Amino acid sequence: MRRSPPLSVRVYPVLLALLLFAAGGAARAQTSNLPNSPASYRPDVSFTLKTHIGAKGMTFRGVGNGIDGVDNPTLKVPAGAVVQITLIDGDGAEHDISVPEFNALSNHVIGMNASSVIVFRADKAGNFDYFCTLPGHRQAGMEGKLIVGEAAAALAVEAADISRDPAEVPLPVGARAPKQVHFTLTTEEVQGRLADGTSYTYWTFDGKVPGPLLRVRVDDSVTLTLKNPAGSHMIHSIDLHAVTGPGGGAAVMQVPPGQERSFTFKALKPGLYVYHCATPMVAEHISNGMYGMILVEPAGGLPKVDKEFYVMQGELYTTGAYGQRGHQEFDVNKLLDEHPTYFVFNGEVGALTKYHPLHAKVGDTARIFFGVGGPSFTSSFHVIGEIMDRVYEWGSLVSPPVRDVQTVSVPPGGAVMVELTSEMPGKYLLVDHALSRLERGLVGYLEVSGPANPAIYKSDYAPAPGSGH
Repeated sequence: MRRSPPLSVRVYPVLLALLLFAAGGAARAQTSNLPNSPASYRPDVSFTLKTHIGAKGMTFRGVGNGIDGVDNPTLKVPAGAVVQITLIDGDGAEHDISVPEFNALSNHVIGMNASSVIVFRADKAGNFDYFCTLPGHRQAGMEGKLIVGEAAAALAVEAADISRDPAEVPLPVGARAPKQVHFTLTTEEVQGRLADGTSYTYWTFDGKVPGPLLRVRVDDSVTLTLKNPAGSHMIHSIDLHAVTGPGGGAAVMQVPPGQERSFTFKALKPGLYVYHCATPMVAEHISNGMYGMILVEPAGGLPKVDKEFYVMQGELYTTGAYGQRGHQEFDVNKLLDEHPTYFVFNGEVGALTKYHPLHAKVGDTARIFFGVGGPSFTSSFHVIGEIMDRVYEWGSLVSPPVRDVQTVSVPPGGAVMVELTSEMPGKYLLVDHALSRLERGLVGYLEVSGPANPAIYKSDYAPAPGSGH
């Protein structure tokens, strides 16, 4: 039985998608679901993949056979074919390759040009994953698709994308006077994509996680209407932390399926506030995606910046293990024991990496409205490779900001507004510095484009030609 590696080995490979490390190793081979040794079989289809660390993070790079130079190529094979995949270590780090649906797992390759081979029979048609099983490597980018059979010539249609684009931020309030503002939110119970190949039934405001960012001015009179469609299975409600009144509005906003209700409140205090469903079991409604934020700007508005982003952290508690494919159900015992299966930014694994990374240019000042829906875990919000110029702790917009901050603590149901200026191009990771949560889906990218400044950051490392760095 192989011992689990220490935490540092399990966490840091995700970070090392942007760095480089090395080790030594040897060449080995393994077969799966074949009655005899690989020498008894001539593969019907063979592929060669070479591990690579570059601008896209960690990948399998195709070699020859129509996939040359392609990162994480889609491998297409006939149903029933004997498939051979040769894995070559192209970066010096430790890796392996697995196709779990066919019980295929290579030995580890350790050291430049070390290799291992898996051979298996593709005895069922469909779309399957191959990936590196070393902790953190799959999350860093080492995964691709194996398509078996003519019937699987196209990738399966995935569940709906429920992740909110962090660039979906309303326009600033500016210097206007107080006024009457109206919002309408609709609760939607949606089968959405939790991760590639994995779906979950989310409960949402307006079909996305988090719900929309609501933006008002201090002293505005706000009327909010909540609609719960007739097809819903649950009563839903809303509690806004910006509201002064019973339940933050939830006392009068419990909405059965097929009904709608409204209430009006005055935005008395400026700040960045969380809102969420407050129907029992409250923690279940929140975990399933029913949270968002309302920004109450001070008189005169906020200072102008180049970019604004909206990011929230949450937890999901599923019956299946992390990464298990298929539709996942909510697990109430994991919730009560506070044992999340997933930690996510903006609702799903890959929301801020694969689907909606944050974008800025060198010289831009970016403002991030960051909150924790939870329901249970505090976030140690951190941007790897950046220092936050200004941090408005607890979401307070009238207190002086704390300057030059590395990491900020944000409790469940809490928020923070941070501002930072990008001095160097590159990919910067948004994380919770409780870094084991990287292994459960919690990472985002801030991708900065523009000219480099060697007076700030330079390296003697020169990537090999064609390496993709």
